[in-house]
Amino acid sequence: MASIVNLNVVSSRFSYAPSIKDLTARRRAPSAASASRRATRVRAQGINPEIRKEEGKVVDNVVVSELSKPVTAYCRCWRSGTFPLCDGSHVKHNKATGDNVGPLLLKK
Repeated sequence: MASIVNLNVVSSRFSYAPSIKDLTARRRAPSAASASRRATRVRAQGINPEIRKEEGKVVDNVVVSELSKPVTAYCRCWRSGTFPLCDGSHVKHNKATGDNVGPLLLKK
């Protein structure tokens, strides 16, 4: 005969959530895997160093049909001296930070 189990009822002897004591013990003694993850953590920093800082949010609109070249590169690293157009500054940025950002290419 099959038994019916009500998954909404949990016995007082069992718990799905770890206790505070268990959580603090895990923080004090990290595993090797969590230690390696912590070593590769990157802290967030501001991306835009100086471009149009007086604006609350920098947004550029481009009408693709009005582009003068068949392919136009737009900066995504915020380091370009010709912003919003890309001048290749992302190459230096990528070497310095280990990032992999590149331009946005718009094709006519």
